[in-house]
Amino acid sequence: MKFSRIDPSQARPTTSPQHFQGNVRMQELVGASDSQEVTLTAVFFADGARTLPHVHDTDQVLAVVDGTCFVAQRDQRRTLQPGEYAFIPAGEWHWHGAAPGNSACHISIRKAGQTRWDVPRHDYDEHSGPAVPQQ
Repeated sequence: MKFSRIDPSQARPTTSPQHFQGNVRMQELVGASDSQEVTLTAVFFADGARTLPHVHDTDQVLAVVDGTCFVAQRDQRRTLQPGEYAFIPAGEWHWHGAAPGNSACHISIRKAGQTRWDVPRHDYDEHSGPAVPQQ
């Protein structure tokens, strides 16, 4: 068994800053060395920080624990508050981060696997403003 706590003071700068815009820090909660089935990572986004567009080869759940996050796919962007989550199927183009004017933390839950960052940016550069609120 392993016990842990989400703790921003334990978060470290991402090892791949080229895949993010803004200040992003990560705290590994359950890593590949802990489990062959699932990884959990607390991702802390400073005001407006976000990932670049990408695709995972495994499903991903993003569970918001603090602040205001947004998750974008090609045809929509959604704002998520603490207690809400997004399910992103394997192979789906997406990006996510803190809404402008907000810092945020979400837990990324997924099976270990590859992430492809060499995907089209589509309209990513045009959408740095507020996301559409969840209905």
